[in-house]
Amino acid sequence: MNREASGIGSGAEKIGSALAAEIGSLLRERHLTLATAESCTGGLVGDLITDIAGSSDYFLGSAVSYAYSAKEGILGVRHETLLAHGAVSPETAAEMAWGARRLFRSSIAVSVTGIAGPGGGTAEKPVGLVYMHLTADDAEIGERHIWDRDRIGNKQCSTEAALALVLKYLKR
Repeated sequence: MNREASGIGSGAEKIGSALAAEIGSLLRERHLTLATAESCTGGLVGDLITDIAGSSDYFLGSAVSYAYSAKEGILGVRHETLLAHGAVSPETAAEMAWGARRLFRSSIAVSVTGIAGPGGGTAEKPVGLVYMHLTADDAEIGERHIWDRDRIGNKQCSTEAALALVLKYLKR
């Protein structure tokens, strides 16, 4: 069953699909590859990328690493980083992106880690806080966002922002 038929489709998803299509064209044109490391988005970035026919030309894979053990074991995030800064931090986002790039041997990797909600937030790290990081041979770009949506809305906003970060890098 497709998303529209199931009632899951949304305006944010359509925006994300347009971003994914543009990213795909640019990656293909430049003979670059992409990998993702996702936590709070649960694979939505990779899902939108792979909705584009022919995405296997440039998309190598995604590591959905929700637990600390997965971030460490799959992506190589250092235990010390998680203890000192937590899973939701610019340091962890950077190590996740580096790990995905290493794991998939991609030209570019983008990561997303955050607190989707409704629980889990603190005064220091509120619900909706998200860090993302892009790494490539010639770039290291980190972003911080705080969304004010429900869990699904926070995941969608984070997914769209991660795609926008990749597009921003490709268009620079």
